[in-house]
Amino acid sequence: MATPAMHTEYPDHIDGPVLKIAGVVVLGAVMSILDITVVNVALPVFQAEFGTEGNEIAYSHVAWTVTAYTLALATVIPMTGWAADRFGTKRLYIAAIALFTLGSVLCATAWDINVLIAFRVLQGLGGGMLMPLGMTIMTKAAGPHRIGRLMAILGVPMLLGPILGPIIGGWLIEEASWHWIFLINLPLGVIGMVYAARVLAKDTPEPSESFDFLGMALMSPGLALFLFGVSSLPAEEGDFSAPRVWVSMLVGVALMVAFVWHSFRPEHPLLDLRLFKNRELTVSVITMFLFAAAFFGGLLLVPTYFQQIRGESTLAAGLLVAPQGLGAMVTMPIAGRLVDKMPVGRIVPFGLALIILGMFGFTQITEDTSYAVLIPMLVVMGFGMGATMMPLFTAAIKTLAAHEVARGSTMLNITQQVASSVGVATMAVILTNQLNSSPIVPGTENIPGLDDGITQADAAILSNTQPDIFAQLGIAVDVVASGLADAAAAFAQTYWVAWVLVVLTMVPALMLPRRREESHFLDDEGVPPVVVE
Repeated sequence: MATPAMHTEYPDHIDGPVLKIAGVVVLGAVMSILDITVVNVALPVFQAEFGTEGNEIAYSHVAWTVTAYTLALATVIPMTGWAADRFGTKRLYIAAIALFTLGSVLCATAWDINVLIAFRVLQGLGGGMLMPLGMTIMTKAAGPHRIGRLMAILGVPMLLGPILGPIIGGWLIEEASWHWIFLINLPLGVIGMVYAARVLAKDTPEPSESFDFLGMALMSPGLALFLFGVSSLPAEEGDFSAPRVWVSMLVGVALMVAFVWHSFRPEHPLLDLRLFKNRELTVSVITMFLFAAAFFGGLLLVPTYFQQIRGESTLAAGLLVAPQGLGAMVTMPIAGRLVDKMPVGRIVPFGLALIILGMFGFTQITEDTSYAVLIPMLVVMGFGMGATMMPLFTAAIKTLAAHEVARGSTMLNITQQVASSVGVATMAVILTNQLNSSPIVPGTENIPGLDDGITQADAAILSNTQPDIFAQLGIAVDVVASGLADAAAAFAQTYWVAWVLVVLTMVPALMLPRRREESHFLDDEGVPPVVVE
């Protein structure tokens, strides 16, 4: 292993100063990621709270509380590097926590589902800067030989999110109200700002490059319009010819195509697509996109299934989802150590195979599938997630030169967030369409407030989530059994789509490096590449 002559010396072990910095980064990432899984368990509650009596808001509509948040994350990620150079990493990190905390408090005051979605955007704008800033801070602190182990530390929020998010969200909703899943961020935000102010080094901002405002104006609205068109399908009964659907999708695609064309023109584009000349980065990004769309889209459905089909409380649903995070807790540290010693192409396919196995069980779910089957499947999916996510990040980052790390981490972070948004929107639309295909309960067409009546699937869900209102509608009890079967089948069909996406992810994953790779982290300092096993 080459010994650098003139560069920063990095010890082989994870020392105290790095751990202090890691603590700041992990706290910020926990807040950002936790708020995705906390809200997942609250979606059925939002359907009832913001709907009218007996007529809940469509699942694809309330899912925008997740989609809008992840889209906002994706929107702000590309400008993080520019803003850090201009204002300083420490100032920007503290400002991001402050904006996230403000958005959280405003979310708790929402009086309408669309207002909540708007406040989630504000919250996401703050949260979106935390992960890329954290990755850049930790990469510089780690050096080339400790990236895998430091990435495993940054993976802690990935572990805590799926475990604690649904449990905390379910407990707060059950014991207090849905408002507290957002208010809980207030004390965390204050602690995070004080911690960052004490630990992070003093800023020395050096404005270096211009910001690509045109790229921002093309990419963010383009993606948002495209996903809005997709999510409008249930409201238009699956009719692609409806102007609300095809106009939004067409304009969105046109803006995104224009963004790609534009990205090769400025010296410092919003997303540096020239990095795709790096084969390892390209394969990692493709794998990450397919994986995140399938996994996070499917993750959204699990607590909803437990609440709407099995009649569990929000807290019970959160506890039932936790085994997936526990599974990831086992494999993520192991994968973090292995990725420093062996090629990532020998790790990620194994993780994906576990997800394929675990998710297949959810393609077979019914209204009474035994928990003795479902919980082990969640654990297996967790095993797979822990062996997939951070190795993919590391595979791309370790082959970049130091000056490319910020742009490369931006590319990976935005890929994950965009893919999550696409996956959540897609799975929510498929589930809503499947539920809407259930037969209308005879006689409900004339009930005030139900518009065209209520489907058997929706009636069955209502019997589990709002039994008092269900009783007032006078729907025969024997409708529930048929409706629950229809609703469970809708979840199973949606999981088939997610499962197929994970299977397709195996194709690029098998193209990941299967031999030892060279680290180019120190290339900028005139040091020969270091072989990273």
